[in-house]
Amino acid sequence: MAAVEAGTGATAPVPASGARQIWRRLRTRRAAMAGGAVVLLLALAAVGAPLLAAIEGQDTTTYHANLVDSAAGGVPLGHLGGISGSHWLGVEPGTGRDLFARLVYGARVSLGIALAATALQVVIGVALGLAAGLGTRWVDSLLSRITDVFVVMPALILAIALLAVVPGGFPRPVLLALVLGLLAWGGFAKIVRAQVLTLKSLDYVAASRLAGSSPWRTARREMLPALVAPVLTYAAVTLPTNIVSEAGLSFLGIGVVPPTPSWGQMLSSATTWYQADTSYVVIPALMVFVTVLAFTVLAEGIRTALDPRAAARLRVGTKAGSRAGAAAMDAEKESGAMGARKASDAVPGTRARTDARTDSGPDTRSDSRHQDAGGEGA
Repeated sequence: MAAVEAGTGATAPVPASGARQIWRRLRTRRAAMAGGAVVLLLALAAVGAPLLAAIEGQDTTTYHANLVDSAAGGVPLGHLGGISGSHWLGVEPGTGRDLFARLVYGARVSLGIALAATALQVVIGVALGLAAGLGTRWVDSLLSRITDVFVVMPALILAIALLAVVPGGFPRPVLLALVLGLLAWGGFAKIVRAQVLTLKSLDYVAASRLAGSSPWRTARREMLPALVAPVLTYAAVTLPTNIVSEAGLSFLGIGVVPPTPSWGQMLSSATTWYQADTSYVVIPALMVFVTVLAFTVLAEGIRTALDPRAAARLRVGTKAGSRAGAAAMDAEKESGAMGARKASDAVPGTRARTDARTDSGPDTRSDSRHQDAGGEGA
């Protein structure tokens, strides 16, 4: 009866105590917390890009011809790319546009495209994964083959082809998010399908279906809360991949086009200046590297926090892991000995034979020792 009530009632996605426990696990991982802090700073910089540019007193489009040396081909005047109190990270070679303003606005574009593409991948992958896991065998087979095609498909090549044929008037950031989201959802679909096939055999899901709930109602109330952890973990891993994909497409000249700033577009225009102005290449490349690293480390921390067994596996070989393993082995031995004693008590005559063997053990060993001693004396 309790199982039926649990199956028909609404299930909270993440209980308060469970959320606090996950947060406690995540806080113990310093690398994940450092990655989360970097991600938070990047998000604040992207959201507050207009405010930061206003504080500096610059924008992304104003040309400063007086800050570049036209005789040297447009190299910024001054040290380190023209860094000064008015231009915190220097200016762009050739145009003199402020590099800091373009960098923070580029963070808004790059992170926005990656987040939108990841959200689209999650929606498509979860929907098709649920349909494959809950559908008939024919539906499952058809959706699984379609998913396999998208998984093995060269997404970058198809993205280049699609971006090349779309009219130039279509907003490029929106187009990039759509192309990346529509081509790279296969991993989410496979993960969700595997989880749904596992959840279908659990008692509370079977109780919900026996109580008369439709398959989609059961999926919404019972399965979706259990899918939060794997989907969230995979999304955290996919997000930096989308950042790199956007940067690569913009670097190839088919992504975000000027004057809209983007980290990949900045790297594309910086390839001709890497000898004359090294900072113009290093700064956007460093931002891409730090962002991808921060998201990757944070994703690993989230995965470990959501999977308590991973923490025990990661401690293998350490002193704490050795002590925990020894304690587990001792407990297993004690439980096995107690089970053997209970089994011998349950079978008549077994306990007596066991005691007789135990009592006769020392005498037998002592007799053998006496015989060995006698043989040596002889």
